Amino acid sequence: MTGPTPDRIVDIAIGYMGAKQLFAASRIGLFTALADGPRSVADLAASTGVSEQLVRILADAMNAKGLLDRTDGAYSLAEDSAAYLAGAGDTDLAPFLTFLNDISYGHWLQFDTTVDTGKPGELQMDEARWGTFMAGVMRYNALHAAMLARGFDFTPYRSMLDLGGLSPEFALGALRANAELSVKFVFAPDFEQAVTDAVAAAGFAERATVEPAPTETATPGGDHDIVMVNHVIHRFTAEQNQTILANARAAASDGATLLLLDFFLDDDARQRPIDALHAGEYFVIDGTVVYPEAVVRGWLEATGWRAREVIALPGSPRVLVADAV
Repeated sequence: MTGPTPDRIVDIAIGYMGAKQLFAASRIGLFTALADGPRSVADLAASTGVSEQLVRILADAMNAKGLLDRTDGAYSLAEDSAAYLAGAGDTDLAPFLTFLNDISYGHWLQFDTTVDTGKPGELQMDEARWGTFMAGVMRYNALHAAMLARGFDFTPYRSMLDLGGLSPEFALGALRANAELSVKFVFAPDFEQAVTDAVAAAGFAERATVEPAPTETATPGGDHDIVMVNHVIHRFTAEQNQTILANARAAASDGATLLLLDFFLDDDARQRPIDALHAGEYFVIDGTVVYPEAVVRGWLEATGWRAREVIALPGSPRVLVADAV
């Protein structure tokens, strides 16, 4: 066949079908049922309590997407699903998938209204939904932290400032990688106890301090040789972000490294998909902004930082790495 084909358009248009089947497969325990090895449809139906017809539909869909392998009618976990969906790996994404299914997916049904009005959807939450929301967001952050620990070398540093993040996992990963590193957490007051508990549970209480302060006005001080500002800038205005970055620079030694982790819109010939999709996710959820990388680089230059490189993390945001000048 010559000429254009509709494959790409159709794949995008029916993408929600694969997402919903992934959510359902995770919810019924399809992946965990395969943790001990290949199983037939009948075995999977018995383990999950779902009919053989529906199990076959879900297993075939996950096979089509590459998350399950299929040999002689038996299904088994692909390497990535074994690591992140079967409950055996360090970062089980099941809570994140639950958040996407129970909170995010329904919110996207309001996206047409968001496009037409320029306003986010209505986030109607009760205590249970907030629990689902935070469990999913924090597990997604844990994935990002794990990818950062794999993609960045923390061993040259001795004094870290973790400013304004949502999860302590990023700094905990750095502490695990570098026995000589100490960390100051300056997080919003609502996160103080959770960070303190996480640090203690990880066994790093003697190498970390926690100082609660509002992110947009915090002046941490110090002379740190590495500063992390993770999942911060999409939550604040341009003016607030420049203040945050200026205060981060004031707490850094000359030549210190800044890790600015977030989703960015780029100017490449082909936009990185995960960033553009999250621009829609963040806005429809609560009106927060995925900023263009070029704009963020301007903020860095104006606040005493020089951009060095960008690190793209698998299944995660990018890290804009900068030096203090």
